[in-house]
Amino acid sequence: MMPIKPILTIPDFMPLSAEQRAWLQGYYAGMAMQAEMSVSAGSGLSSFTVDVLVGTQTGNAEGLAEDMAMTLGAAGAQSRLHQLDDVELDDLATMENVLVITSTYGEGEMPDNAHLFWEALESETAPRLEAMSFSVLALGDTAYDEFCAAGKMIDKRFEQLGATRLVDRVDCDVDFEDLAAEWSENVMAQFGPLIAEAAPVAEGTAGAAAAVSGGHVSAKSKWTRKNPFPTQLSVNRRLSGAGSKKDIRHYEVALIGDDAPAYEAGDAVNVLPANDPALVELWLNRLEMKADSAVPGHDRPLADLMLRDWEIVTPTKDFVAMVAMKSGDSELAHVLEHNDKETLEDFLWNKDTLDLLIDFPQIALDLNEVATLFRPLQHRAYSISSSSKVYPESVHMTISTVRFRGNRRLHQGVASGYLAERVSETDALSVFMSPNKNFRVPEQGDTPIIMVGPGTGVAPFRAFLQERQATGAGGKNWLFFGDQTRADDYIYSEELEAMHTDGLLSRLDLAFSRDQADKVYVQHRMLEHGKALFDWLENGAHFYVCGDATRMARDVDEALHQIIAQQGGMDEDAARDYVNAMKKAKRYARDVY
Repeated sequence: MMPIKPILTIPDFMPLSAEQRAWLQGYYAGMAMQAEMSVSAGSGLSSFTVDVLVGTQTGNAEGLAEDMAMTLGAAGAQSRLHQLDDVELDDLATMENVLVITSTYGEGEMPDNAHLFWEALESETAPRLEAMSFSVLALGDTAYDEFCAAGKMIDKRFEQLGATRLVDRVDCDVDFEDLAAEWSENVMAQFGPLIAEAAPVAEGTAGAAAAVSGGHVSAKSKWTRKNPFPTQLSVNRRLSGAGSKKDIRHYEVALIGDDAPAYEAGDAVNVLPANDPALVELWLNRLEMKADSAVPGHDRPLADLMLRDWEIVTPTKDFVAMVAMKSGDSELAHVLEHNDKETLEDFLWNKDTLDLLIDFPQIALDLNEVATLFRPLQHRAYSISSSSKVYPESVHMTISTVRFRGNRRLHQGVASGYLAERVSETDALSVFMSPNKNFRVPEQGDTPIIMVGPGTGVAPFRAFLQERQATGAGGKNWLFFGDQTRADDYIYSEELEAMHTDGLLSRLDLAFSRDQADKVYVQHRMLEHGKALFDWLENGAHFYVCGDATRMARDVDEALHQIIAQQGGMDEDAARDYVNAMKKAKRYARDVY
């Protein structure tokens, strides 16, 4: 077996002296040699153990946790990888070296695989952790108010319970790679001497290549945000009818070649978009600047940066603060000073960054200021709506185009408008995949599944059904789908009806909210069929939800609790315990946004 080489390099941005840098790089080189020798000679690992705990929603945190676990293993340590909800507090109390890598979901919530862990950790019965040394890497997005809240809360709670902070918490924005690498280097600088000092495990162990336990570590794709896969859009087909208020489209992206990225049903495909050239032109007019203006600190002209490099649509908190300061608007300043989120949300409703500058024509900006206004343009992630077992040379997406009029002009979603109107079959398109191991069809094919996916939330369930058909899975499948009208919003209707007729879809329940006087949603259909749904759960069914997190997913969760309480003869606490047991057993999974 070939040895695993440690991923241990020192980035130029690390605040180290030349002597420190030389020592640390030399130390890492020594550890790499030691790890390689231990594999070839069978001398075994250090007895030093590190537990890597991961809280993840979209897979970024999990990828970093896997990298960290492999780095520790390559250095000679024994590393154990855990999903946060899999960690019992009695086991946590025995862990001596802990690294937590977690994302934050929505407005400051724990990711789906960390809710149960946090509920236990913040309780009065949580154990003391004086024997633990720990560090936290937090992933977040400064576009949200509660930036990196999940990581911050775990970091603070560990400290309250007596644990010792090994390396200060690092909070990462959407461009997390460099800060994550710096945190990893600092952690290894602390752990390295301890790994070396620990007594080796007995002769004949497997060596560094077997250093990671407690979790499956995937092979890493070469295609990433910084190295996307170049391809083309092969299909762009409208799904919604002419009378629909929505423009929902089906896209297919070619994955041709031996080195094309792989994916599984449940994963996400990430699109790297470009901004709308018409919007860039409006920006240049508002700034009263030329397209070829030289921007300080950049080697490309202003228009090109605005088109391909900068987020010029969504206002950040820093941008709004700049507007408040330069405009002298006392009301906006008051809202920001008192963190009045509701008023600010109302003010920003249907506004982009350009709208804010149009609202305050007295604001003038120079090129130096423009160079600091915007965050890097980010990829957009979409639930995959195909199975690679059925479509090995393409990946499918189901996307609703964001499009509305405001401030006397057309607004479009950055990526949805880009795909719908500005990418032809001959244009270059850049994509990469994000694994989502917490959102998968059951490994056992005879396991029944219940899927709730209104609107474009049906996307991964189209993939699930294709997967179950391709593998010959015998388990029953039940889909709840809905939207506004059956005539114009029943996307994939022919496919779904055929699957129902053929028996692949054992049950298909539909909810079209505008087709009758009283609005009917998927949660209402769940309640109507509560007895059957509970019977499926009692027979081991997995329950999946995909779509809008703000209202739909909450309403579906409430309906699920209500059904379990009513049909199971339980009180509220017992129903909550039932659902928590489903989550613990990986039988309740969500892909919400």
